[in-house]
Amino acid sequence: MKTKMYDILKKEFARIVKDNALEGKVVIKAAVLSPEEAIGNPEDRDYPLIVGKERMMQAEFRGSLGQAFTDMYGNFNGRLSEITAMELKDNFRRAIFISSLNAVLRYLGLITKTTHCKNDEPRQCGYELAKYIEENFSHPKVAMVGLQPRIVEALSKRFELRVTDMDQANIGTEKFGCTIHGSQRTQEHLEWCDIVLVTGTTVVNNTIDQFMISKPVIYYGITISGAAKLLGLKHFCHFGH
Repeated sequence: MKTKMYDILKKEFARIVKDNALEGKVVIKAAVLSPEEAIGNPEDRDYPLIVGKERMMQAEFRGSLGQAFTDMYGNFNGRLSEITAMELKDNFRRAIFISSLNAVLRYLGLITKTTHCKNDEPRQCGYELAKYIEENFSHPKVAMVGLQPRIVEALSKRFELRVTDMDQANIGTEKFGCTIHGSQRTQEHLEWCDIVLVTGTTVVNNTIDQFMISKPVIYYGITISGAAKLLGLKHFCHFGH
């Protein structure tokens, strides 16, 4: 189901394309990255990009790259005018749209974090995010949506943390003292917490609307870089490239 948020993003993306005279002049190519291309060779091997069912879609626009994490992936080659008009009816099409949005905004200099961090950077990102939360929110209760192991590892040492994930392989497991719950527990966690930490992948899998709440919400990762810019969302991606 398409939401009002996607309508806003489509309208803004089309406006940016028109204002910068980009429409119909170029071709965006979207392709799927291997885990190694997306995240390098980190020492830890438990990242969703390595063990999970999701992959990274990458769009290229005039030499600028934009990525989006998705469980529906494949290659795509189409004009920018096709992408801004695309019906965002499934995760594959939303991944094309979001990765392309990231690439175009990167090309225009409106955002800078559009490709995934690599090697040891995801671990360092966890430390930096824990530091950021402590400096800005002291010692809050944190509800995390989407399992990123290094972030869970870093945050679980400093804060009360509850985690939900959509991957059935993770649900019911314990990571660094935290039980990983299914998405049916999300609302309960939102009511419990002081702040919410949400994977940017929610802008691709069409679950983002439930996090439009009065509590502080921080979106992490490169997937949501462009959408966060256009929608004014709080975004953390310390080592994105």
